[in-house]
Amino acid sequence: MFKSKALKAGIFSAALTVVLAGCAQEPDEGAVGNANNDGGANDNAANGEDGNNNGDEAAGGGEGGDLVIATLSDANMLDPHSASDIPSGQANSNIFETLTKYDTDMELEPLLAEEWEAVEEDVWEFKLVEGVTFHDGSEFNADVVKMNIERILDPELASPRAILVDIIDEVIVVDDHTVQFRTEDPFAPLPAHLAHYSISMISPEVIEEDYARVEDGDQYGQYINENPIGTGAFKFESWDTGDQLVMVKNEDYWGEPAHLDSVTLKVVPEDLTRVGELETGAAHVIDPLTPSDMSQVENSEGIDVYQRSAASITYMGFNMEKEPFDDERVRRAVALALDRASMVDGILEGTGVRAVGPINDTQFGFSENVDAVEQDYEEARALLAEAGYEDGFDTVIWTNDSRERQDIAELAQADLAQIGVNAEINVVEWGAYLDATGAGDHDIFILGLSLGTGDADYPLHMLFHSENAGPQGNRSFMRDEEFDQMLHEARIEQDEDTRLALYEDIVNYLNEQSPMAFLYHPDHIMGVADNVEGFWADPSGLYQLKDIQLNN
Repeated sequence: MFKSKALKAGIFSAALTVVLAGCAQEPDEGAVGNANNDGGANDNAANGEDGNNNGDEAAGGGEGGDLVIATLSDANMLDPHSASDIPSGQANSNIFETLTKYDTDMELEPLLAEEWEAVEEDVWEFKLVEGVTFHDGSEFNADVVKMNIERILDPELASPRAILVDIIDEVIVVDDHTVQFRTEDPFAPLPAHLAHYSISMISPEVIEEDYARVEDGDQYGQYINENPIGTGAFKFESWDTGDQLVMVKNEDYWGEPAHLDSVTLKVVPEDLTRVGELETGAAHVIDPLTPSDMSQVENSEGIDVYQRSAASITYMGFNMEKEPFDDERVRRAVALALDRASMVDGILEGTGVRAVGPINDTQFGFSENVDAVEQDYEEARALLAEAGYEDGFDTVIWTNDSRERQDIAELAQADLAQIGVNAEINVVEWGAYLDATGAGDHDIFILGLSLGTGDADYPLHMLFHSENAGPQGNRSFMRDEEFDQMLHEARIEQDEDTRLALYEDIVNYLNEQSPMAFLYHPDHIMGVADNVEGFWADPSGLYQLKDIQLNN
């Protein structure tokens, strides 16, 4: 039986190594969430101040205190099965827990499952930790796992993350603490998929009440959103939407308890205001720290920069259901017009790398042997003329209220003018932005995705599979049966080299069809006070809070 410490997400172990640079001396830009896009979904925005939580109030001696994190964006949803953005994930990943988890080096480790093995070609068996209870006192067991997975797969719920587990045909309860997953086909990445925060375990009592409320007319997830009950080291305390969300220590946590008394996620949309709060001690952590503000933090006493390589992609997507973007020549022309190097140098100040496709080297399936899109105005103009737009056209670039994404929009606007495309910029508040792009109101949009499983299967299904079109993640509305079949073949292939070659073909196909222009992979950059011990974020940018201590 595999002990999960030794398992690096099935057959693709070597591909998952990610370098962690804790408290580095260079800046990092946070990734966006699914609607980041799970990635870009790293942005939300709201105004609000909190005068009650101040860094000066932190308890000494490493135990207790309130950790204040000043964030750009507020959470959108506290039902992890329904959430699709990183700001929501920041709270959900600390209130709820998953069966598996990743450590700082992207090695898969136990969490609510203590070990697992493939008992048949198409059956994974997981042994669950005993003695775990939810915040409401209900027991965690195999029946609860079955209930949670079946809820995620419930078509009525329409979970945007169902693609992570939709290969599961049956959940089999062997005994109280043993559960099996029978899959449609052999599927090596399943243990890695179960580490994604959206596959969190929710209290069975809360799930039952949520279903009951739906029968009375409520929306799916509404009750859970108001009563997020998990097994995590922190419990939900309060949420003043647009202002702050508070979590408190779970005194009855089944494992080693948290050191902190509480954590406050405080919404501070203005970049320089966040820096000021870090400098004055009103916040212990700020996220994101923009590259242009990094030197100010580096040169200030008592605070420093936290930077790490990120499993994320920032992209510009096209609505393939709207003219002229229903024509692949137009989409490719726009992609060819963009100067990605200037974006990395000018916006990220070098704290990221150009994208050659939707995934980077944190994911199995990444290869540099693909036909990357290089800026070429001449070819772009020729493609537009071939498509009947020799005089260009008018369009709108949609973005949310993130400084980084607005900068992308402005650079893209200038690039597109060079090929005769007149692009206006429409800046929309985060929640409304998710709604609008999910509904297909946009022409061009800027978002990102956190590549949270270490395997190309998840981001490629999330962003491009026909069944995921709309708010679930495929906001380009790409519907391509040939491509869907390519994804399926790569998903079930068991030979590592063959599977890698299939993903090379998939990325080349995407670069040709251009449902989006892949821009760059940004680093995660945050500001952290020196008295914060043990802070780190995973490759998706999710805060790991349980082991943090506040010291004088």
